Amino acid sequence: MKLTLVQSKSEILAFHQVLDRVYGNDSQFIHPLRTDVEEVFDPVKNPVPHKEGRCQRWVLLDAQDQPVGRVAAFYRDKKDAEGLSVRRGGLGFFECINDERLATELFDTAEQWLSEQKVCSIDAPINFGDRDSFWGLLISAKTYPSYRESYNPPYYQAWFEKRGYAVEIEQTTYEITQATFNFDRFSAIASRAMSNPDYRFEYFKYSELEAYAGYFAEVYNLGWAHHEDFKPIQAADVYKRLKSIKPAMPEKLAIFAFAGDRPIGFFVAILEVNQIFKDFKGTMNAWNGLRFLWKKGNIDKAKGIVFGIIPEYQNKGIETGLIMRCYEAVQHMPQLISMELAWIGDFNPKMLSMLQSLGAELTKVHHTYRKEIPSK
Repeated sequence: MKLTLVQSKSEILAFHQVLDRVYGNDSQFIHPLRTDVEEVFDPVKNPVPHKEGRCQRWVLLDAQDQPVGRVAAFYRDKKDAEGLSVRRGGLGFFECINDERLATELFDTAEQWLSEQKVCSIDAPINFGDRDSFWGLLISAKTYPSYRESYNPPYYQAWFEKRGYAVEIEQTTYEITQATFNFDRFSAIASRAMSNPDYRFEYFKYSELEAYAGYFAEVYNLGWAHHEDFKPIQAADVYKRLKSIKPAMPEKLAIFAFAGDRPIGFFVAILEVNQIFKDFKGTMNAWNGLRFLWKKGNIDKAKGIVFGIIPEYQNKGIETGLIMRCYEAVQHMPQLISMELAWIGDFNPKMLSMLQSLGAELTKVHHTYRKEIPSK
């Protein structure tokens, strides 16, 4: 066995080929796009984490130089609740064939490097970037993995917990169909906000992309300020992100709420593109780009990716207004059968309760683990 630091093109290729060994016989698995994964490790395309910390990744080769395991480790310098500097570590993109001896070598290597960087804790398995991608260990699932969502074999859970990783966050995913949506109840609740002349709910417009990027940044920076590891976002970065997902985001799948002219909330969903990407084996090239454009009209599921209300307008019916406006839009998209709502943390019981009352079904559970590292 040979554990190699990933640096060359051949080592990067081997890092991705590990997936073929681990999931070769798993019909549910869908390869993530290699370009999406590589952006994580690119300081130009993923600048903020690289400015705040460092990352390393390794690939494990067997005696025949075939890739059988991989892992990445990273840290970011943060401020804690008291404003003191802390260095938090992360471990992610862990994959290994079902051999605990090999897994131990991967864990040992990543944790040793993080210990040398003097981290106070290790979160795993996570992404060196935003929480909405490649975050958490899959514990259970009734459906296939969605775009940029972690998918793992069941034997990983015991490995992480045996290493001393304890559950920090339970992330749940729900799915709702037009048949299960509790329309009567929510239309009555939402009508209070939707008929209030002080509020309006409108669909996103690509012709006004710059303005909506500013609205998004304003709501996000107010709505997420209390979250751990919060970093304000810039409208220019939102602009780039919204522009990049245009092929997967019809205008009516993004709804913004306003109080007068002030943006106070949003709900953004995209087409569940993994229904098409499953045939790409992780590769996005010119031909596959054309195949996507040709087939995207057949996608029958949408995925909610972000839902936010600024604090002073929470619990005033804005949430239900956004949901109902989305429901109205979906009536004009007959190909859409269901909507997936992902990354609902157990720290958000109100959202969990609302989804259950909507008629949504729990379909996936992920765990984010944390391991405290004693100071030396």
